[in-house]
Amino acid sequence: MAGSPSASTSALFWVDGTWHDQPPMLLSPADHAFWQASVVFDGARAIRGCAPDLDLHCARAVRSASALGLKPAISAPEIQQLAITGIRRFGPDDVLYIKPVFYGTGPGYDLSQAKTRFVLHIMQAPLDPVSGFSATMSPLRRPASTMAPTDAKAACLYPNSSRATTEAASRGFNAAVMRDPDGNIAEFAFANIWIAKHGVALTPAENGTFLAGITRRRVMGLLNDAGIEAREATLTEQDLHDADEIFSTGNYNKVVPCNRFESRELNAGPIATRARQLYFDWMQATQRV
Repeated sequence: MAGSPSASTSALFWVDGTWHDQPPMLLSPADHAFWQASVVFDGARAIRGCAPDLDLHCARAVRSASALGLKPAISAPEIQQLAITGIRRFGPDDVLYIKPVFYGTGPGYDLSQAKTRFVLHIMQAPLDPVSGFSATMSPLRRPASTMAPTDAKAACLYPNSSRATTEAASRGFNAAVMRDPDGNIAEFAFANIWIAKHGVALTPAENGTFLAGITRRRVMGLLNDAGIEAREATLTEQDLHDADEIFSTGNYNKVVPCNRFESRELNAGPIATRARQLYFDWMQATQRV
C-alpha cells in the first residue's frame, strides 16, 4: 500500500518498513510463534484524537518481548511514533485499538535461536456500551510466575482467559472473575477488577499472577488525586459479595461497572462513575496526538 488509506479503511498493519491495509502473511507452520506460542503484544487506544498512555503501552510491549526471551530490535519511542503516524491516517473521530506485536520466527524449540519480528496492527474498534456487565466466579485460576510468563503480556496466557469467559457465558454471564493460585481474587478474565466499600476503592494487590494494568494504575492515581482513597488490598470472594460497587479497568473499555455479580444486582455506583469521568477528562486534557 502506498500513500494514505481510503476513508473506509478499517485496519492498518506496519511490518518491515511498509504500511498495509490488508493483513500481511507473517508466519509459516514451521515458525516458532506458530507452534511454540512465542508471541507477545500490547493494546493501546486512540479515541477521537487522544491516545492515553500510548508511551507506557509501547514500553510494556518491549518489556514483554524481553521477558519472554524474544529480542526486540525496535524501541518503545519508535513504536510510539509509528503508532501516531498510523493513528493520523484514520479520521479524527475514529476509535481505534493499537496492537504492537513481537513474535518468534524460525524452526526449533530453542527460542534463543529464533529471530524476532515486529508488526503493528491498528484497527477500528468502538468502545463497548457503558451499561455494565454481569460476572461470576470462574473455576479456573491465574498461574503463578513459576508456572507461566506472567510478567509479560504473552499470547500463551490468553487461552485460559478465553476458557474462563466461555464457561461463564455458558451460565449466562458476560465475564469471569479469576482467583490467583492461593484462592484470592486476581482479576476479571480480560480486565482488572475493583470494588468500592464505604467510599474506598480497592483492587487486588499486585502479586505476580496477573498484569496490574496501565489503566488500573492511571485510575488509582486519578482517584487519589481527586480525594477518593484508592489502593491495593488482598480481596476474597466474600469481599465481592459484600462490595457496594464492582467495576473493571482495562485498556479496551477503560472503566465499566459490573451490574450483576452472581445473583446479586448492582448499580453503577458513584466511585466507578467518577473514575470513568476522571479518566476521560484527563485523556481529553493531556493525551492528544
